Amino acid sequence: MDRIRVVVVDDHDMVRKGLLAYLITEPGIEIVGEGSSGHAAIELARKEKPDVILMDLLMENGTGIEATREIIKFHPTCKIIIITSYFDDEQVFPAIEAGAYSYLLKTARAEDIIKAIEKAIQNEPVIEPKVASKMMNRFRSPSKLPHDDLTDRELEVLMCLGDGLTNQEISEELFIGIKTVKTHVSNILSKLQVADRTQAAIYANRHGVLREKK
Repeated sequence: MDRIRVVVVDDHDMVRKGLLAYLITEPGIEIVGEGSSGHAAIELARKEKPDVILMDLLMENGTGIEATREIIKFHPTCKIIIITSYFDDEQVFPAIEAGAYSYLLKTARAEDIIKAIEKAIQNEPVIEPKVASKMMNRFRSPSKLPHDDLTDRELEVLMCLGDGLTNQEISEELFIGIKTVKTHVSNILSKLQVADRTQAAIYANRHGVLREKK
């Protein structure tokens, strides 16, 4: 039986090296690459065509959500397993909507990660119970419009996009870091199902999601 080809992507060296050290001992798994950014994940996916990618979410040079969305476009059979510290709405739903197959927290045991990899190959997703609960609640209470799913902060960022502000200007306007702005923008694009910030701005103006004029 062929070994499962796996790529590990996490911008925390200790986490990534720890995962690699454990996975490399598994006879059924072959590590074909490691990276520390969303952009690295995309390049590795293009080059190696892995079966599974273990993906962090918040990273410099491209978030896990952005990378997941892009990878699924050209390598749709790849199973992307999110492994993150976050299980809030701002991360969970955009990741799943982008094409993530399974969603685990970094508190998961190493053997649970191995099982998730094996199950992914068997077309069985594994979702952290806390995340599964959020998903069930969302299906029970569907939103009327896409922007109803945005958090308060994402709405503020969308309003800024509607005014044509750059990431730097949004950062200064809302007193948040550039990395955080990029994450919010990525989440907004996913939730609104639009291709870029220009379309997001058009959406904001069309639906009246605008800041009050001073």
